[in-house]
Amino acid sequence: MDSYPQDFPFGIMDVVELLHLHIRRRQANSVYVDCPFCNDRRGKMNVNFIKNVWRCNYCDEHGGMLALYAKLNNTTNSDAYREICDILQTDPPWGYEAENKQDGGTGDSTWEPRSDSPLPSRTEQAIAYDLEEVSQSQRASNQEIHQTYSMLFEMLSLSNRHRQHLKSPKRGLTDEQINSLGYKSTPPAFLCRSLTEQLLAKGCTVQGVPGFYQLENGDWSVKFTKKTSGILIPARGIDGLIHGAQILLDVPIKDKNDPPEKKGNKYIWLSSSTKRLGVTSGSPVHFVGNPFARTVYVTEGLLKADIAHLLMNRSFVAIAGANNVSQLKLLFVLLAQNGTELIVEAHDMDKYSNKAISKGASKIYLIAQEHGMDCRRLTWNPNYKGVDDWQLALRRQEMQSKIEESMNFKKRYLYGLCDMMDIGRCIEIWNGLAERNVSLVSYLGLTEDEYSSYLQNGPEELKLLLNAQRQQRCFRIYQLNFDTESTIPFAFMGLEAMYKAGFQQPPAAKYRMVCESSMYAPLEQTDGEILDRIYTKYNTPMEDFQGRCLAASDVIELYDEEQRLYFYREPDAYTPVRFSPAFAKPMLERQDMNE
Repeated sequence: MDSYPQDFPFGIMDVVELLHLHIRRRQANSVYVDCPFCNDRRGKMNVNFIKNVWRCNYCDEHGGMLALYAKLNNTTNSDAYREICDILQTDPPWGYEAENKQDGGTGDSTWEPRSDSPLPSRTEQAIAYDLEEVSQSQRASNQEIHQTYSMLFEMLSLSNRHRQHLKSPKRGLTDEQINSLGYKSTPPAFLCRSLTEQLLAKGCTVQGVPGFYQLENGDWSVKFTKKTSGILIPARGIDGLIHGAQILLDVPIKDKNDPPEKKGNKYIWLSSSTKRLGVTSGSPVHFVGNPFARTVYVTEGLLKADIAHLLMNRSFVAIAGANNVSQLKLLFVLLAQNGTELIVEAHDMDKYSNKAISKGASKIYLIAQEHGMDCRRLTWNPNYKGVDDWQLALRRQEMQSKIEESMNFKKRYLYGLCDMMDIGRCIEIWNGLAERNVSLVSYLGLTEDEYSSYLQNGPEELKLLLNAQRQQRCFRIYQLNFDTESTIPFAFMGLEAMYKAGFQQPPAAKYRMVCESSMYAPLEQTDGEILDRIYTKYNTPMEDFQGRCLAASDVIELYDEEQRLYFYREPDAYTPVRFSPAFAKPMLERQDMNE
């Protein structure tokens, strides 16, 4: 929308200064500031002082310079115009015509403040900006970018440290998969000019390729530094070409003013937008899988999409930032033409607690519908933030199931994993062993007296002996209810997040009871061990369980005839809490669950 900013007696940088927005970094035509709307302190809001517009790449709030002031001060654009003029002590040359003009266009402002204005003159500000403005190159063609990046990746190697990280349980990749994905380690800074010279010698284009820029002496280089060292990840389009590269940083970048709990940026694009004749990355969309797949998943993060694709054998699209969906429009046009029918939104599970993430996820639905495709949301065990984490956990759980199957008969019975009839099956297995390294009594896990009682009096007598060694613990599970609230600030988070949201105990009115059951356990097993077992059992999908996978923010009730105990599930532990179950919503009837 056009706001005729050439007629305004101020520019958007004046508004930035009036609002005391912290500038994190400057680019050719814009600056990045901390967003005052989502309070993210990583400099995600881009303020373009040529077009006089702004947009936060995290929460997607955006608009023109009057809207920036108006939204933060809860006023109208016309009142914002008056207040800004009053503060700047300048007389508008054309009255208050801004009331009848819309906010958010392009152009330069030409005002001069009064002599007693506390702000520098427009000329002084323009000079300051000109000193910092950097000439940019026009983006090279897709083929040129692909050729240069392909050759660059061939010239690089993957360090053993980075390979081990990718093979660790956190990432779960094999050597073969790592090689097929083409990940490399960023080179040391002293090799940047040499690498660029080699690319030029091979006939590659570097001007207009993100990451490359011109030095003062006219030579070309690529922007790799010690501070931004890490794993270099290619961003491929649906055409198979490399359109950009992202770096998984060895050390996340934190601002000195960031609070201790903030982890910092883990990923950055290979970009040279702040360098002479450099160019921005453009945040390209990444695609991995079959371009003609009928179902395509959309998630946030290149590495996450690659891992999920390999684990699920599904086609994935990755965007850099939950609200960075603008380039999905062109991709969805191509997918629809290729026969894709269903888009599955697979953003991280904090979409239930983070309004910015939830907002970005909702946009995927709208874009899919615009292009004639259905869209649905993928949810999973909320103990695992990303779809890749969830899939890796499922792999580990398969291994845990095999461990349980290897438990002896007595232990399985005491834990309620089998009934007394299972002893016959165990004896048959022992008789069929080619090599019997242990006696049948040891194989079953029984004592000599217990086994003798079984031989003399049968399974019912053994059942009485073993029942005396176990207990039955009753429990209920309560989970946050999203039927009326799509986001709850402390969803899937620990108690600190709940306290920060203004609650002194879990607000039962926001919960629903999803399970009422019991389990057997050895007599010596403590409440903590019982809770761990409940977590292990219910943090994977179950047909007869109407709730989500057990996760942080859930409340567990252990009860008997004498007492009721309540425990809040933290990300990695349980903490005793007060809870008022009478205010919680009751369990759904089976008919309600199927509606």
